[in-house]
Amino acid sequence: MKKLITLTLLSGAFIFTSCVSKKKYVELQNDYNETRSELAKTQVEKEEIEAKYAKIEDRVADYNSKIQSLKDTNDSRLQLEDNIVVSNKDKEKMRAALANVDQEELAQAKTLKDSMNLIVSYNLKKNLDSSLIGEGEEDDIQIDIDETVVMITVSDKLLFNSGSARVNPKADNLLERLAGVINSEPAMEVMIEGHTDSQTVKPGSYVKDNWELSVKRSTAVIRKLQNDFGVAPEKLIAAGRSSFHPLTEEETKEAYSKNRRTRIVILPNLDKFLALLSSN
Repeated sequence: MKKLITLTLLSGAFIFTSCVSKKKYVELQNDYNETRSELAKTQVEKEEIEAKYAKIEDRVADYNSKIQSLKDTNDSRLQLEDNIVVSNKDKEKMRAALANVDQEELAQAKTLKDSMNLIVSYNLKKNLDSSLIGEGEEDDIQIDIDETVVMITVSDKLLFNSGSARVNPKADNLLERLAGVINSEPAMEVMIEGHTDSQTVKPGSYVKDNWELSVKRSTAVIRKLQNDFGVAPEKLIAAGRSSFHPLTEEETKEAYSKNRRTRIVILPNLDKFLALLSSN
């Protein structure tokens, strides 16, 4: 009887142990399957990330290739002050041009724009004295360069009759020569300033005051340059200064005559200059 009881207990213990081991096995098997599933999922994600990374690398390589191509095409273009971009080739042309200008004036140039204005002003001044001032006009035309801007002052008697805004026909030769200078230099703009004396406009005159007279004289000169002598209108600027910028404060006939004048201000255009330089 004792043997039977012992055998029964041992059999129960074996069965109980077998049941626990099988349950544990199932759990481990499930964990294993889940791990394999996660691993497979991770492997897919890894392959997707590697594919995206490869595409990014290809895009970066393509961008670098385009950047290098642009650098080569633009001949190593350089960024300078005032947001101005020039190439090494253009810089060499600039140095050659600057070698011709007054070196003392060049030493005073603070920016690239100042230097380029000096080049344009030099080219203009070189031709103005001989081509613009005709015989007998020495006292009526004055040419100056002020901070790289060329200024041509023309006396009133050469351009207009007293109180009139109609250009005198005898000024045609002067304006034709001036148009030739303007047309020969693409890298500039021209402002025509009308100036009057301080005498009050007579009542009933066709102009209201000296402001109107100064502007009418400016636009009259501009129309002659454009219509008769082929100057491009986009290069021309009209301005009237009335009597408020006199050359002299004296109230004499000679002083009034001196203050009545037309000033032609030639303004070098740096952008056009650089475009012109690059095209040559």
